Amino acid sequence: QTHFIFHSLQAKMSRPVQARRLEGIDKNIWVEFVKLAATYSKVNLGQGFPDFPAPDFLREALTRALSGGNHMLHQYTRAFGHPPLVKVLAQFFEKLLGRDLDPMTNVMVTVGAYQALFCCFQALVDEGDEVIIIEPFFDCYEPMVKMAGGTPVFVPLRPNPPKDGKLMSSADWQLDPAELASKFSERTKAIVLNSPNNPLGKVFSRGELGLIAELCVKHDVLCISDEVYEWLVYDGKQHIRIASLQGMWERTVTIGSAGKTFSATGWKVGWVVGPDRLLQHLRTVHQNSVYHCATIAQEAVAQGFQRELMLYGKPESYFVQLPKELQQKRDWLVQSLDGVGMKPIIPEGTYFLVADISPFKSDVPDVPNSDEPYDSRFAKWMVKNKGLAAIPLSAFYSEAHKNNYTNFIRFCFAKEEATLKAASDILQKWKQEKTSS
Repeated sequence: QTHFIFHSLQAKMSRPVQARRLEGIDKNIWVEFVKLAATYSKVNLGQGFPDFPAPDFLREALTRALSGGNHMLHQYTRAFGHPPLVKVLAQFFEKLLGRDLDPMTNVMVTVGAYQALFCCFQALVDEGDEVIIIEPFFDCYEPMVKMAGGTPVFVPLRPNPPKDGKLMSSADWQLDPAELASKFSERTKAIVLNSPNNPLGKVFSRGELGLIAELCVKHDVLCISDEVYEWLVYDGKQHIRIASLQGMWERTVTIGSAGKTFSATGWKVGWVVGPDRLLQHLRTVHQNSVYHCATIAQEAVAQGFQRELMLYGKPESYFVQLPKELQQKRDWLVQSLDGVGMKPIIPEGTYFLVADISPFKSDVPDVPNSDEPYDSRFAKWMVKNKGLAAIPLSAFYSEAHKNNYTNFIRFCFAKEEATLKAASDILQKWKQEKTSS
């Protein structure tokens, strides 16, 4: 009897349990590298979060919301965004996009920009649709497209190193216009744009965005524009919103993040701005997945934006101060990497900087015929042996192109001075060991 029960149990359990849409997307670089950093790192310049505090005005807003008299802030709010937050976001983006926005239909609040992306792909991409992704790309785009049944089509930014021996800039990584145009077809449903770009820190120029916009209009393609680093641009560069270009508002969903905007990544408040004809479908996915995100965090972010709306463009605005501070941190890390011979690519925006590890390769043995890209092995060796965590650039490429860019790693410089100094000390000591050996 028991023998029979055991066999029927075994028979029942031989079917695959996971949905087919999860096949091949179960591996995640962050799970692995976050664990390595937690185990070995003395200094973590891997994951993209600041280790300095969020601004006082934002923390005070949260405290007020938490302890103030409005007990309804502890309950559900409107599913598609807390009314004070969608109102102020609409006011703010009206300024930035130069058009009238309806807070109820043109703005939706999400659980961070991550869920905004998920809603976009689930709502807009169908079985068999192609989605163009510019490489290197933030790594969740590819699995999210696949989960929606779509096919990712990759087009690379290609580096053109300066001839004069100067350090490379993220602006030196460019799309080939003919190559980009060749990726558009009647199967193309959308293109994902990320400017300023993570991991390179590239800020797309008006000309580059114009080229993308022209192709989107010509082929009737949607644009999912991930602009979470919109305020973090350096050297007087300008962030241009593709939705403001001709013919693009109707076909663009613009994604933003309070985490990156106010240095509070753990709050997980993001948003999408766009035409109702697109957002109505995002709302369907949103209401059937997370319903809404924390009321109290939305209230505090709303107050943060009200302050910024009043101070817009003034020197005391956080959106003016933060990029100034981060530019100094960037410059500091650029100098310290350059000083040890790990050539940095100077980013025009974001939290991140990519550096060429070629001069340090002699320390990290090559494994012939390994499936793992070299930069990935290098980053693992570095965290285990030197206590410094960074992320391999190949993690931001598709499987087919992973091995084309294996001499680079990504550092996050949105860190306290003490953290950056500790990283610099590790690199200096490493360089001295190399020269003395």
